[in-house]
Amino acid sequence: MRILITGASSGLGEGMARTYAERGEDVGLLARRLDRLEALRAELTACPKSGAVAIEQLDVTDFAAVPVAIGTVVERLGGLDRAIINAGIGKGAPLGTGKAYANLETVQTNLTGALAQIEAVLEVFRAQGRGHLVLISSIAGQRGMPKAQTAYSASKAGLTALGEGLQAEFADSDITVTVIKPGFIETDINKGVKTSMKASLDDGVKALVKAIDREPKEAAVPPWPWTPLGAVLRHAPDELTRRLI
Repeated sequence: MRILITGASSGLGEGMARTYAERGEDVGLLARRLDRLEALRAELTACPKSGAVAIEQLDVTDFAAVPVAIGTVVERLGGLDRAIINAGIGKGAPLGTGKAYANLETVQTNLTGALAQIEAVLEVFRAQGRGHLVLISSIAGQRGMPKAQTAYSASKAGLTALGEGLQAEFADSDITVTVIKPGFIETDINKGVKTSMKASLDDGVKALVKAIDREPKEAAVPPWPWTPLGAVLRHAPDELTRRLI
């Protein structure tokens, strides 16, 4: 299988890249930090079972560069079977507190940047009539979050909505769309979050890959406790959810 992963230089993206490469898949890795990608490629190609490893530098907010970088990686891999739209950031501040730049950058990266990636990937999938598109959203997109989380949760809710629209469009085709909603996993975005519900990076990556391989419409990861908590966040009354967020 030929798998493209954005945001592959750290965290969940890097973990997924290692997992897929170590089991022999061909991987195309994109991220802003080229030095990290080069080091990761050297590590992965040294694995005995590793398939092809293609890398390309990409800032997903450079919208003109997105289809070029993705097209280059797809060409190097000789095609594409699965694309994991993972690049994202967690900056943010309460709205109206003079830090609009942080909120704008978060929405531009997590939503508009994701849209640019989806456009490029779906051109490939439409042309070949098949493919698996994976959108890494968040449990935070289940409901609007307060204060510094507001822009982030809105960006992830928007990404989920894009996935749901595409699922309806491609329901009777060989193009599959999966929306993944991670909870708290030990990544840079969740640094400083103190909770007993935070999974280690290794456990989070394992749960993520297991869910993606099933190709479901959506999945919370890890499933416990985020599947039931995600349902509560989406459907429970405000009086209850305020205690959770």
